[in-house]
Amino acid sequence: MTENTFPIYKVDAIVNFYRTDVLTAQEASHLTKADLTPSPKPESVQRLYMRVLQMLYRFRPECNYMVPLMENIQYPAFHEVTTAIMRLYLRMRQFLPMCYVYDFSLNDLLAPKPKKTMVVLSGIMNFLHFRKLRMERSLEHVARFRADMDKFQACTRGIKDAEKKIDILTTIPPEQQAEARELSAALAELQSNITHEYQEANVMNDTLAEWKTEIAERTQKVAQSKVDVSNLKETIGKLKSQIVESPEELKNQMEKMRENLRIIKTSIKDADEQLVEFQNKVQGVKQSEGEIQLMYGLLEDLQSGLHSTKQRMEELQVLSAQHEKQKKDLRNCGMEEVQMKRTLGIKLDKVSKHCIRRQKKKESTEQHVQDVLGQWDQVHQKREEMATQIQEISRETQQLKMKMQSLKDMCSNGTEKAQVLYDGVLASLDKLNKMVEKRMLDVITDMEKVSANF
Repeated sequence: MTENTFPIYKVDAIVNFYRTDVLTAQEASHLTKADLTPSPKPESVQRLYMRVLQMLYRFRPECNYMVPLMENIQYPAFHEVTTAIMRLYLRMRQFLPMCYVYDFSLNDLLAPKPKKTMVVLSGIMNFLHFRKLRMERSLEHVARFRADMDKFQACTRGIKDAEKKIDILTTIPPEQQAEARELSAALAELQSNITHEYQEANVMNDTLAEWKTEIAERTQKVAQSKVDVSNLKETIGKLKSQIVESPEELKNQMEKMRENLRIIKTSIKDADEQLVEFQNKVQGVKQSEGEIQLMYGLLEDLQSGLHSTKQRMEELQVLSAQHEKQKKDLRNCGMEEVQMKRTLGIKLDKVSKHCIRRQKKKESTEQHVQDVLGQWDQVHQKREEMATQIQEISRETQQLKMKMQSLKDMCSNGTEKAQVLYDGVLASLDKLNKMVEKRMLDVITDMEKVSANF
């Protein structure tokens, strides 16, 4: 009692706890402090123990009152009174060692003491608090395990879906394999044609740039020649106004001017022809530019297709990264699952050991119960023998009572006679006393007379 490993609670705390957590309905309202102190009521204490066993082991209180139908039990009606108390006592002896209470006796049910009942109820209260905390923690572990299992299943589903998508994206269906080959060949040809056309376009652009530079130089020369001709005309007009030349010189100059004009016209014609040729070439270049634009449009379409393929490849890379991440999560979940399995294995080992201990205790208690029942049968046989002896004794007592009655009658008659004799003796004694008193008076008077004479 002094070496308890749990705190001893006060009566108010115990009453409040058993009202709120153990008892229900009217039983909770009927339980008061007076039921436990200063003198605990056996009925209320037994009811508390029954409700605790019902809450822990799902063993209903009415099952305690059922007598097992066995062949060895005679007169089961005699056992109905003690069955409930004995069963409650045996079950409490099995349960209370888990609460670190080892000195529970049958007297604690039939005539409970206040201090001992407080210790037992405090131990049960401490065990229920511990059970509540462990159940909350186990429920948290179960919830975490279920969440991890849901994550694990979701990850496995996502991995399977990603693998299916990767297979779909990487594998080309047989119906489209021929088209894919034709498209790849057409793409290779287009790329080769595009590179060739790009080279030709670059060459044409170079030639056009050269031609444009030549045309610009020639236009500059023509403009310069026109400026020179206008300057010459001005100078000729000025010279004509100033100098009167001979007609021969004028003719020579005119011929020179005509030759210069012919040369300029021929150069202009050549320039015009070259311009026409350049215009034809420019038209050809424009046509080639249109064809290049068409090819450029095709190239843009191809580029968009390549961009879509790049996007698919990026998606594939993202999916592969997700796949790797989910694999890592799956490994982590696997490690957590292994750890949880280990912890569960350890807990199951502990539970199995605990069950083995409980089984051993149960077997020992059953053996004890069998021994008690054997002793009870022996007691019952002795009881029957004692009952026969009691019947014989009762017969003898009846006979003795008859004898005693007759003796009482005889005694009463003797007492009446003795009373009569006693009354006669008393009357004679009274007479004797009176005679003795008279004689004493006479003696005293004689002595007085003698003393007076002396």
